[in-house]
Amino acid sequence: MDGNVKPCEADGVTTRTGKGSGQRREQILSVAARLFAENGIPNVSTRRIAEAVGISQPSLYAHFQTSGDIAIEVCRRGFDRLHARLAAAAARPGDAASRLQRMNAEYVAFALEHPAEYKVALMLDLPPYASGPDSPVLAAGLKAFSVIQGLFDETYANPRESALRAQSAWAALHGLVALMLARPAFPWAGRTALIKRHIEAIGREAHSPQATPKKSGRAQTPGRYSKSARRPQTE
Repeated sequence: MDGNVKPCEADGVTTRTGKGSGQRREQILSVAARLFAENGIPNVSTRRIAEAVGISQPSLYAHFQTSGDIAIEVCRRGFDRLHARLAAAAARPGDAASRLQRMNAEYVAFALEHPAEYKVALMLDLPPYASGPDSPVLAAGLKAFSVIQGLFDETYANPRESALRAQSAWAALHGLVALMLARPAFPWAGRTALIKRHIEAIGREAHSPQATPKKSGRAQTPGRYSKSARRPQTE
């Protein structure tokens, strides 16, 4: 019984709990994230994960039924952790521009501190049944992105302009960390200095005076994000 094709349950992952299961479950997720990042999700079986954890396949099935289910949970957990860090940075005092700078730094730090988790969530192909519009992975990703979007919504009254700027900022952040994770041997001109300059450039572009900002009114609360309201638009 392997897990790259079996559809997941309604909540995106099949689990059963028992005494001491929480610690074992976390161990499975951590080991699986590393294996997925190193080998790709389709190339990692439940047998391989169980062997790496040091348990039998039946023991692993007490927590997850398929490797696809494990990948989904790795993604959900990663996005939830990213959301918590972004939200904490955005909640600190300051205007939208200064909070965006802190949040961008937190995004990069998370990706570099948890490379396997980040790769699985944002750089690897998931099983087909985990990639649809109703996927729990997409829901978790949108929740994390909503913090970024919320800061732009505070500044720009035009929803399309706000969405374009937020998505552009996210794409720029991901581009930097993806390159650093994918090509660690590249002779970067000082990682710390590069990250600082990149984040500053994103901040300048994000708040450049090219669109009508909000002049008054209550700022929106970071974290609100609607899939239907924020779907990419084409020209």
